[in-house]
Amino acid sequence: MEFTAAMIAGVLNGTVEGDPQIRLNTVARIEEGHAGALTFLSNPKYEPFVYTTGASAILVNKDFKPSKDVAATLIRVDDPYQALARLLAWYEQARPAKKGIHPSAVIDDTATMGEDLFIGAHAVISENAVISDGCSIHPQVFIGENVTIGKNCTLHPGVKVYRDCVIGNGCILHAGAVIGADGFGFAPVTDANYMKIPQIGNVIIEDNVEIGSNTCIDRATMGSTIIRKGVKLDNLIQVGHNVEIGENTVIAAQSGLAGSTRVGRNCMFGGQVGLAGHLSIADGCKIGAQSGVMSTISEENTTLLGYPATDSKQFLKSVVYIRKLPELSSRVDALTKAVDSLKNR
Repeated sequence: MEFTAAMIAGVLNGTVEGDPQIRLNTVARIEEGHAGALTFLSNPKYEPFVYTTGASAILVNKDFKPSKDVAATLIRVDDPYQALARLLAWYEQARPAKKGIHPSAVIDDTATMGEDLFIGAHAVISENAVISDGCSIHPQVFIGENVTIGKNCTLHPGVKVYRDCVIGNGCILHAGAVIGADGFGFAPVTDANYMKIPQIGNVIIEDNVEIGSNTCIDRATMGSTIIRKGVKLDNLIQVGHNVEIGENTVIAAQSGLAGSTRVGRNCMFGGQVGLAGHLSIADGCKIGAQSGVMSTISEENTTLLGYPATDSKQFLKSVVYIRKLPELSSRVDALTKAVDSLKNR
């Protein structure tokens, strides 16, 4: 598909500085731009590429002031990164959607199927499952018995949704995600033996949630593991049984949330964050990559770093002292020798 800079500016409520009829047929990173490509500048450290990129057009902020001549056409918008996201969403919607049911799909007679569906090859829809209008169920997806999936959801290849789970409207589950596997519940019988605790709850995923590839959300022991609306989970995340994640929280890859943890609204977790079980995280908290949270965080909008996770300012001060430890150790050794020398006199 091909668009002009003027067409793109119209979609994004932007203005064109340069050739409004320049033809664009792809997007590229600014340092890898080439003829026909649209790129963007949102991080100031990439500004030098504005003057060297081969891209035909660049999305820039409305108040961007170039320090040199720019060969590319500029499309000025309020927020270049957000504008690119909107543009890509518009482009994705313009692609023809797959429809129909593949003959190799297995759909139980008791399942309720909506309209305007795509069901891919070797997908399995079990007893009493409900698939609502506009869903795309890609090849080799498994939908367990009594599962309900809301409207306009996309389940990519290999997604597994166990029995009794509920998925809201407009959700996206990427390849290999597992929803509703048993929580990690075992009762010690002896020092070397554990008895499995049946996990009889389910998982509830509210509207407009996106779940990354190979992320696992365990069913509750009793009740529900709940992912509130607007949550975005990256790839390879483990969500334990009876966890609740608040609205619009985003969590990066390889993070792990132990059982019965409560995470508030609008939180942001970096990669490889670990949360111990049975604790709460207040609304708006930010937790840096590889941090380990061992206790409840009650104050909203707190920023935490490190292990065990502490206030970010305190942690950064600690890092400064840690870097000085070799020097401090040498000074202590020297002082010890000096004191011993004085004693010997």
